[in-house]
Amino acid sequence: MKRKLFNEQIKDNPLRSKADVKAALTDILAPAMTVLAQQKQKGRFRMSDSGAVYIQEKTEIEGFMRLLWGLGPFFSDKKRIYEYPQWYELVTQGILAGVDPKDPDYWGGDLGDYDQLFVEMGALTAFLYETKETFWESLSHQKQQQIVDWMDQVNHKVIPKTNWLFFRAMVNKFITDSGYHDNSTLIADDYAITNQHYLGHGWSYDGYKNQIDNYIPFAYQFFTILTVGLADWKGDQAELLRKRATAFVPSYANWFAADGAALPYGRSLDYRFAQAAFWAASAYAHIDLPEGYTLGDIKHLLLNNLRWWFKQNIFTTDGLIPIGYSYPNMVFAEGYNGPASAYWALKTFIFFALPDDDPFWTTPENDEFKFEPVKKQPEPRMLVCHSKHGLEVQSFTAGQHSHEHANGEAKYEKYVYSTTFGFSTPKGSVLLKQGAFDNTLAVAESEDWWQTAFKYEDYAIHDDYVYSDWKPWDDVEIKNYVVPAMPWHVRIHQIDTNRQIHVAEGSFSAPDYGKSYQKQLPTKVENAIFYQTEVGITGIVGLSKELTAELSEPEPNTNIYFPKTKIPLQTGVLNPGKYTLVSLYLGDRELDSLDDNGQLVIPKVKLNNNKVSIIFKDHTVSVELKEF
Repeated sequence: MKRKLFNEQIKDNPLRSKADVKAALTDILAPAMTVLAQQKQKGRFRMSDSGAVYIQEKTEIEGFMRLLWGLGPFFSDKKRIYEYPQWYELVTQGILAGVDPKDPDYWGGDLGDYDQLFVEMGALTAFLYETKETFWESLSHQKQQQIVDWMDQVNHKVIPKTNWLFFRAMVNKFITDSGYHDNSTLIADDYAITNQHYLGHGWSYDGYKNQIDNYIPFAYQFFTILTVGLADWKGDQAELLRKRATAFVPSYANWFAADGAALPYGRSLDYRFAQAAFWAASAYAHIDLPEGYTLGDIKHLLLNNLRWWFKQNIFTTDGLIPIGYSYPNMVFAEGYNGPASAYWALKTFIFFALPDDDPFWTTPENDEFKFEPVKKQPEPRMLVCHSKHGLEVQSFTAGQHSHEHANGEAKYEKYVYSTTFGFSTPKGSVLLKQGAFDNTLAVAESEDWWQTAFKYEDYAIHDDYVYSDWKPWDDVEIKNYVVPAMPWHVRIHQIDTNRQIHVAEGSFSAPDYGKSYQKQLPTKVENAIFYQTEVGITGIVGLSKELTAELSEPEPNTNIYFPKTKIPLQTGVLNPGKYTLVSLYLGDRELDSLDDNGQLVIPKVKLNNNKVSIIFKDHTVSVELKEF
């Protein structure tokens, strides 16, 4: 079959059978394998030359290793070796060259502390487990020993006490299972550390307690359950990991919308459909499901997310996956995102290694999507809210913080994150259009040099609102209260300033596709802007006379979903003094804010002492703000 530009055929794949899954995996792998076949060095995949915190050669080895996440499940069935002998030759010869000290394409026997290749050893280990009968067991003792010796370097160097410990544990589990060394004590030592990171409801923290994001499901949870499944691991630690995975199911399920989209939040969004990797590993390891959940639910969460992703513009013209999210975008990348880092998403295809007779393939998907309208999640510090029919997820956050990664303030410390409208990361801080300040409050001492919240002084996640306290300067304090009432929410800011400050606050971003796809909705309410596109309605009602609302146009390529956007934004200047600013915001995927005639119905907002009321025609949402 001739493949279309941009891998367009994958958008039409229904993903209803194992044959469909095979077609999707083949579509993703084929362009990469074409490039791999052209490489001058074995065990290298060079698809571009953008930089990372590790050297260029390591980015090429990383690229090769990350393809193993798809190639391992693909070749777990030996009949596919006969179907794709060139691919199998490329990957196995690349591995054998990479671990052979005498080969010119050796990956190196002098790996340093914190070496990126320790991460990639996870992919190699998984491949060895998945193809054990056809590849590992066909090797001579000398070749096996070379693999073991190369991977054993991880036991003699310093690695961070984060998810990297799981890669080392995977390596040592394979070395132990293969009979070369008994490294079970080393495995236990690493899990003794990561067990201390556990928070509850399946959540752990990865290095920093204030930084809890998608990395937990597709790293902490995925690699633990993957190891249990690959090694058929028994014992107390394995049982503990299984129980945590079971506990995680209802919590993480609420990060998904009915259309398959997952909540974009935090770092490493370049890994895209790794968002579904937890569901894949859970199916592969046959974890016990909590009450109310079935294998059909897990299957739907997994495949629905993949279907959503395959409809996005994630491929280049040659079918490769570049750095980005819903489109190629370097703006929000982390320093550790190399040119081929995105292929880490292939680890989600671990479920393809399930044999043909596994119940996963015969169990029907449960298309009746389960969600809780409002779910308080104390571990990731969120109120996770769904729209009426579950097509939109909004996460109201406070207290998260990431100091090591680029644009951490945008990725962790905005008021709201959305599966429909995404979020934006700034290109600069001089002009408002560079900042793309959706769902956050920005302040400056002039019309230039804006800043947003970066580490709160205090925070609280309540059952019905979120509170945070921010001090941009020693003589300025801003207390924030965010009250969800889907698809609306209210933000209240208590500002105490001893200096003149400029303020700007945005609603949700929405795509700017041109006039034929968008319109500003008329309203009789003063100081209000509403903007409708094919993805929904965003808007703002400024209820404080100090600020003026308008529709702004930020720099392109700032939003993770849409290359070009508009943001309802309110701005103003505050002289020294105390202020209480109240605003109403709309992010409406399901057009729930319109009446039967297509007219916008705006709720009323009242603030009486510490009680805020959002008054609709048929009900009222009332919340007492304890910190007010």
